[in-house]
Amino acid sequence: MRDDDADPADDRRSLPLLPLRDIIVFPHMVVPLFVGREKSINALEEAMAGDKELVLAAQRKAKTNDPREDDIFAVGTIGHIIQLLRLPDGTVKVLVEGKSRARIVGFEQSTPFFVAEVEDLVEPDERGVEIAALMRSLQTVFETYVKLNKRIPPEMLVSVQTIDDPARLADTIVAHVQLKLKDKQELLETPSSTKRLERLFELMQAEIEILQVEKKIRTRVKKQMEKSQKEYYLNEQMQAIQKELGDRDEFKNELAELEQKIRTKKMSKEAKERCLKELRKLKMMSPMSAEATVVRNYIDWVVGLPWEDKTEDRHDIVAAEQILETEHYGLKKVKERILEYLAVQALVDRLKGPILCLVGPPGVGKTSLARSIANATGRKFVRVSLGGVRDEAEIRGHRRTYIGALPGKIIQSLKKVGSNNPVFLLDEIDKMSMDFRGDPAAALLEVLDPEQNHTFNDHYLDLDYDLSEVMFITTANAQHAIPLPLQDRLEIIELPGYTEWEKIAIANQYLIPKQREANGIADLEVDLPEETLRTIVHRYTKEAGVRNLEREVATLSRKIAKNWLAAGKPKDRTYQITPDKLGEYLGVERYRENRREAADEIGLANGLAVTMFGGDLLPTEVTVVPGKGKMTLTGKLGDVMQESAQAAMSYIRSRGESFGLMRDFHAKIDIHVHFPEGAIPKDGPSAGITMATAMASALLRVPVRQNIAMTGEITLRGRVLPIGGLKEKVLAAHRAGVTTVIMPDENQKDLKDIPEAVLAEMSIKPVKHMDEVLRLALAVANPDEFLAEPTHVVDWRTAVAAETVAPGEPH
Repeated sequence: MRDDDADPADDRRSLPLLPLRDIIVFPHMVVPLFVGREKSINALEEAMAGDKELVLAAQRKAKTNDPREDDIFAVGTIGHIIQLLRLPDGTVKVLVEGKSRARIVGFEQSTPFFVAEVEDLVEPDERGVEIAALMRSLQTVFETYVKLNKRIPPEMLVSVQTIDDPARLADTIVAHVQLKLKDKQELLETPSSTKRLERLFELMQAEIEILQVEKKIRTRVKKQMEKSQKEYYLNEQMQAIQKELGDRDEFKNELAELEQKIRTKKMSKEAKERCLKELRKLKMMSPMSAEATVVRNYIDWVVGLPWEDKTEDRHDIVAAEQILETEHYGLKKVKERILEYLAVQALVDRLKGPILCLVGPPGVGKTSLARSIANATGRKFVRVSLGGVRDEAEIRGHRRTYIGALPGKIIQSLKKVGSNNPVFLLDEIDKMSMDFRGDPAAALLEVLDPEQNHTFNDHYLDLDYDLSEVMFITTANAQHAIPLPLQDRLEIIELPGYTEWEKIAIANQYLIPKQREANGIADLEVDLPEETLRTIVHRYTKEAGVRNLEREVATLSRKIAKNWLAAGKPKDRTYQITPDKLGEYLGVERYRENRREAADEIGLANGLAVTMFGGDLLPTEVTVVPGKGKMTLTGKLGDVMQESAQAAMSYIRSRGESFGLMRDFHAKIDIHVHFPEGAIPKDGPSAGITMATAMASALLRVPVRQNIAMTGEITLRGRVLPIGGLKEKVLAAHRAGVTTVIMPDENQKDLKDIPEAVLAEMSIKPVKHMDEVLRLALAVANPDEFLAEPTHVVDWRTAVAAETVAPGEPH
């Protein structure tokens, strides 16, 4: 007991302070602490240097990393350091024992650690009957608490029962009870033992109630789990007993239901008889046998097929045409063929479905066109990709003898679509392969033959299935990759690719609205003039379809969206993209256009070619050098093109006297024929007249008119034979600035496919003989008299000694 007359300042002392987080240390309590903060470690080192005493006070908020003086509670505990251990990670583990309560009067320093001035908090010595009863009640309550809380060791009860000091009893029990920090701090700040015991009794009663409720919940959940496990175990036992006793009521019900399905399902007589036969076998089997599962799956497959389930075709030709026009631009031949089919079907009760093959380069809309055909005819649509398929069983299915056998893709797709007359797309039919498992292309011969596919026999079903009402559409990139027997069964429609005008129309009508909507700029006024789109088509894409064009339009739309947002969504919503701005949006131009030369040149003729990207100008260069009659061909030419060059040279030699050349002119010279862009493979006979013209120009030293381009195959007699791809070639000539096109006379029938706007700006010259080509192409003084008789004589025996004639020599 302190003498009341003594000066309080005499009891004060200065000690290092250790701020605590989420823990209160009470007197008589031994607790390990992990210390990591620099200030706290400094305080421990200071205490260890002295009498090992320090103040242990809790922070008001545990998350405060660098507490100030007002962040620390005013009442704490004076503790004694029992042991201190430094850990490898720089932290310190310290074992402290609480000695007595203390009040913090002030702080002498806060750096490099807290030093607090403290005074002891005097605890009155309270004894009597009332406090003894309170202690006994608290010990009883603690015993109940220990029984409910398994975390406290039972030995703690014995230790508590032996304590006869009320202050120590309260401090010992509170250290083992789960209480909030503020409640523990309240008990620490209460000097009166009686009040402390009463408050602790209240708090423990509340904790005991919570623990009792938790125990009830745990017990109830455990009982429910035990009940569920018991029911599950009994059900499993019951099922096992029923199986042993042969209780097959459920299986019988399934069989009765299956039989009802078979009898009510509309299917062929053969299929119904097979299903009923398989059902009789199933009734004799054990429901758990493997064979029963196989038979059951087979019956399910047969019953699940759309034997006579079909959709009603749309016979409204006008509506069907409108759907096709809305979804696809151009492609007149395909649309006409579909409308013809619908028209005939409206007049004939039963019509075999057409088997079309759409052949064309990537991106021209073959696959999407098949979907449009389904929409136009009112049929369901199903697609099977054949790219990489190499197993015949993919088409015909596996026999039931194999484990996990299934029908082929044809039957599977029909069951999936649920219709017997869908539009069935067999995509990438030219990319099938074959190996030791068979040839899927051979299996398709029956599927795609209108005379056979009404009795298509799948290996799994082993039943005849009628495919004659299915509208099969196949797609391919290269016709030559389709086996000839399969080609014979297909109605091949070529999609040669879109022209420049078609691409611009598709961009305006489909691609630009679609990408504006997809990129969130539908509300902006985006103006893409025709010249801008033409520049994108020629300088940023090189394709027959419009896939890359759509990507470029998408890039443009994204850039516009970004610029509009970056500008803060201005009121001016107008964006006009002119050709000179494309570099800003799409970057540098990726491709260059072939343009004709401005001046007429010797040994340079303009040919025309068709690539997978469309038509293109094909400049042909010929150089004559001293030599021994050798002809060199460069530019990655195929065999057919090299043979055409030989034929052209033989024609010129046969007409040498008419040209005014000496009979043995070729013996003293070498001729080099070159096609620029040497990395690109070139082949075909259509450059024959072009090479002959360039050779004649170089040999006669007469320039070729550069406003003329030509295409045609040449024979040894000088006849000009027809070629393919006239439409693409004329369009390429128009783009290159050519005003006159020389073509075979037999190709005049193909002029109807060329846009009238192009024909109006160009002069088309049909020819039958090479002489006509030279009269038109060579820049001679009197074209009509050229080749009628020798106009001049060139003796190459003397000419080659004087000079070498190269392409590009001006007239």
